[in-house]
Amino acid sequence: MLTAARRAAVALCLLTTLTHVVLLFLHVAPPSSVSNRFSPQINAWIYPLFEQNWRLFAPEPDSVNRRILARTARTGPNGTAQVTTWFDLSAVDHSAVKHNVFPSHTTQNLLRRAWTSYVETHGGDDKAASDRAVMMRTYLRNIAADRVAAHGDGTPFDFIQLRVLTQPIAAPGTGNRPPMPADERLLPWWKVTSHGN
Repeated sequence: MLTAARRAAVALCLLTTLTHVVLLFLHVAPPSSVSNRFSPQINAWIYPLFEQNWRLFAPEPDSVNRRILARTARTGPNGTAQVTTWFDLSAVDHSAVKHNVFPSHTTQNLLRRAWTSYVETHGGDDKAASDRAVMMRTYLRNIAADRVAAHGDGTPFDFIQLRVLTQPIAAPGTGNRPPMPADERLLPWWKVTSHGN
């Protein structure tokens, strides 16, 4: 009895491993008729736990300087909206990395990757068209809310808004040209759930 159970467990492990390898191959391989036909099933297996990219081996360095700022709002005691000034989330990350010999991956990339994932899933209209887009919006909102709450004065807030300033980095050898103007993107106000802020 024990050997039959052991054989069944080994067979199940081998079948799961083979399925994983085949689906992962179809995900990273160039598009084909098979991967196009079974795209929903492949994506259901791959995302969000087994997502693959080649950034570790062939990183694409940023070609822009990006500043992500946040402001919060709450309803005051007399019913009026109280809006804070802009708080530079990117500056907090940069200062945490600048003099740290061994900065954490989280400090360096959490906010930047959250923004990149948000843009990939929302495009330019800030409308979520999929469950993954909603997840990325919630992820970005929670990171911003947590960071503002950690650096704030303890005043609770009900809404948060992000503003992203993107300025292209000049190519080497362009001389003393004036810097290009920054592109500004103002996101809508998002309701913040109560999480101790």
